[in-house]
Amino acid sequence: MQSYILDTNLFFNMQAGLRFGDTTEKVIENMILCGKQAKLYMPPKIVEEFLSFFENKEQDSIKKLLAEITVKSPVIDSFQFPASVFYTLVDDIRNRSYRGLRTGEEEIEQAAQAFNGVQTLTKMEFQKKVGVQIKGFRDRYRQATRVGFLDSVADLDIIVLAKEVDGVVVSTDEGLLKWSRLFGVKEMSPSVFGEKMSALVPDLHLQA
Repeated sequence: MQSYILDTNLFFNMQAGLRFGDTTEKVIENMILCGKQAKLYMPPKIVEEFLSFFENKEQDSIKKLLAEITVKSPVIDSFQFPASVFYTLVDDIRNRSYRGLRTGEEEIEQAAQAFNGVQTLTKMEFQKKVGVQIKGFRDRYRQATRVGFLDSVADLDIIVLAKEVDGVVVSTDEGLLKWSRLFGVKEMSPSVFGEKMSALVPDLHLQA
């Protein structure tokens, strides 16, 4: 039986192509059905991330879901990977650090231009004006340093666990999928996963 390692975004990104429903509740219901026919895994850190989206973490649907999922920590002490991956990681970090620095410099320049010639502002006016610059900096900095990158230990847990159990990573995270390929881990898009589960689970009906 094929093993699948699930990412948090499958339950909340309704545009992922999974077609399990238009709400998180419907996705959970269908994923419970999948867990009865397929081997589903989630590392503990991903479970914590998933639960953080709910006020009531003890609701029945969540309990039923976790009952159908194998929650397993990857064995990291014996995990080995090619040196080429480490070189790629270091080079990527260096390039992202530089892009983040340039983004900061450009936003500072734009902020200086925005305030150039402006008379004294009230505290509220200043906060409104500088708030636009801060938001722009945050958005651009995140784009420059995090998008397409393996930016959390939880994501790395998914990759290592997939390697350990010879499983398939199912996620919409571009960075996670990119690094899964570098580590030689199998991957599957949410849309393909949905189709496979539809063929495997009789009661599962995908949205059109």
